[in-house]
Amino acid sequence: MRRNNKKTIYFIGGVAAAALAVLQAAPAAAFDRSHAAFDKVVKQGLNAGRFDYKSLKAAPAPLEDYLREFAAVKPADYEAWPRADKIAFWLNAYNAFTIKAIIDHYPIKSNWKASLRYPKNSIRQISGVWDELKFAAAGRELTLNAIEHEILRKEFKDPRAHMALVCASIGCPELRAEAYTGAALDAQLDDQTRRFLANPAKFRIDREAGKVYFSPIFKWFAEDFKPDAAAFIAGYLGAEDAAYLKGGKFKLSYLDYDWSLNERETAAKTR
Repeated sequence: MRRNNKKTIYFIGGVAAAALAVLQAAPAAAFDRSHAAFDKVVKQGLNAGRFDYKSLKAAPAPLEDYLREFAAVKPADYEAWPRADKIAFWLNAYNAFTIKAIIDHYPIKSNWKASLRYPKNSIRQISGVWDELKFAAAGRELTLNAIEHEILRKEFKDPRAHMALVCASIGCPELRAEAYTGAALDAQLDDQTRRFLANPAKFRIDREAGKVYFSPIFKWFAEDFKPDAAAFIAGYLGAEDAAYLKGGKFKLSYLDYDWSLNERETAAKTR
């Protein structure tokens, strides 16, 4: 009996080893370029442009699963994608990684030095959030700054990306209630830009005072908007406002940037 048991054990062990070898040899599932997993995360968490970080922190599995998909993308596969798919990949990566940074530090703990300049619940309270925290994507370990400045700005040079990157603050563009996809990217970015410019806290014209107010985003990244920010903005306005901007007979001022966390009100009240 002991000899027969050994044979049985050896047989079962051999089958298990063979099955494992087959699984290891099988190609990894292709990355879902519809970003359906992130689409679900933002749809569940968003309300009127604000995100429910508290609920996601309590049940982070959907976001964690999505981030693992980013880490599993092979560089050779990424390089074969169309340009629009690559841009969508990095826009979603930046926004998803930012959400990850927030829930990892939620509720945000303020420090006295940062609180002299920024709200106590601001992403600016998280030390190294843009230049030290690293995230895995397409075979690389990247900071948020690297994604924004080295990839999206330097490689792809689409100024509309500034209307899609969300730094978890009220002053930045609102998080879109769907994931970016290569197939819909052009329409999505145009829509994001129009939505951003329709918000008087981000852009407005005061003809009586002869003033135009820009979000500081257009000052911080002025070199990205060709030929200039005013011309870029005019392309997304009605005829009358566009003509006023192109005329240039106004005084330009920059609005204050609100660094408060873009958190859903219900979550903020129950912390």
